[in-house]
Amino acid sequence: MDGRYGDGDGAERTTRRDDAVRAAVEQGLLGPGTPIVGLLDVTGIREATAELRAAFDAVTAPGTPVLHAFAVKATPLVPVLRLLRAEGIGAEVASPGELALARAAGVAPNRTVLDSPAKTPAELREALALGIAVNADNPQELARIDGLMRSATSRSPLGIRVNPQVGGGSIEATSTATTTSKFGVALRDEGAREWVVRAYADRPWLTRLHAHTGSQGIPLSLMVRGAAEAYALAEEINRRLGRPQIDTLDIGGGLPVNFGSDGTTPTYAQYARLLSEAVPGLFGGRYGLVTEFGRSLLAKHGTVVARVEYAKSAGGRPVAVTHAGVQVATRTVYAPGAWPLRIAAYDGKGRAKAGPAVVQDVAGPACFSGDLLAEGRALPLLEQGDYAAALDTGAYYFAHHYAYNSLARPGIYGFAPDGAGGIAFATVREPQSLDEIVAEAGGAHTDSLTTLRAPDHR
Repeated sequence: MDGRYGDGDGAERTTRRDDAVRAAVEQGLLGPGTPIVGLLDVTGIREATAELRAAFDAVTAPGTPVLHAFAVKATPLVPVLRLLRAEGIGAEVASPGELALARAAGVAPNRTVLDSPAKTPAELREALALGIAVNADNPQELARIDGLMRSATSRSPLGIRVNPQVGGGSIEATSTATTTSKFGVALRDEGAREWVVRAYADRPWLTRLHAHTGSQGIPLSLMVRGAAEAYALAEEINRRLGRPQIDTLDIGGGLPVNFGSDGTTPTYAQYARLLSEAVPGLFGGRYGLVTEFGRSLLAKHGTVVARVEYAKSAGGRPVAVTHAGVQVATRTVYAPGAWPLRIAAYDGKGRAKAGPAVVQDVAGPACFSGDLLAEGRALPLLEQGDYAAALDTGAYYFAHHYAYNSLARPGIYGFAPDGAGGIAFATVREPQSLDEIVAEAGGAHTDSLTTLRAPDHR
């Protein structure tokens, strides 16, 4: 990684995290009454966005329009989207809720992309009215857009999402370019490629082509193949139509994250270089570019920290019972082989623990035996009043609450140096109150079922 934008081995990020955990305890954000929080490293997020922009700038012809749109699903928090907007990043949305978050953060329509596979007529109508870019997922959706375009004019850049069907990675559930993926038009299916070409021929307002091959578990070589397939299809369409109708390629996101250490691998620079070597025409200036990275921008810059409420043993193995489990780390608890998390141990004052590694379980608070953040993990022994930190959780973790046992959503705080040798915190999301839990569980309709009566037909 370029030293201007971060440290390749993550040492500086580790130091910032350790300082933030200690400061959170000292300032009362963590403690017996607030036993779980999410922390976001604002410095790290800014460094990641700078690295992304620099990586693609280094291989792209000057003057080429490039939009890096953050996949809102990765961290759907308005202050995060606002920070990314300030750093030059747009938004990729996949639901009315995500669009509402992006708009609340001030992301401009012309820096927003709508990619949902199940867009309703109302969603499409709103996007076209606002001028938001839309990628049609399938022929039926394109027919729906046809009807809307006949009755209104729109500034929206429009395209089709294709599935290059180049194969999956090590995690089946996050592989988007398999033979039977639910996303996009499956290019290798009989007649599909010809249908795509005709769709563009019949609609001069279709000017974009979208293909998203990557996600966690996908090797860079496969991501590059997917982008290459999209580029080749755009070239074929423009050649057969005899005009440069497709002017922008959306290559999606999906750069995998290293969850095994604090280091950032692979990097955006590595991916951009591989793309430029394999598909040089992609960066020559004839096509604008859109990317949709999510996890790789935020994951390494978030930490869930939870207090050890009790320390016990079972079958001779120590067990630390904490306040972080399935409600914040749903994927890890239900699919630990695919989504393992590193755990860091801190003492009751928020200081990194030293001492011999002891094989132990780190358990969550939910009432089922599989609610484990880590099983059989070698760590300094966690004791009552210590803190367990689940690392690399800035994406798809504490902002994706699972309300098992009606456990409250934790508060989330951004942190940065305060300029005087300490750490300053800013509230991103308040911790959920018990009143809010009751309200979400239908508290305003307490008697609705007991007063419901069938009509009396006597």
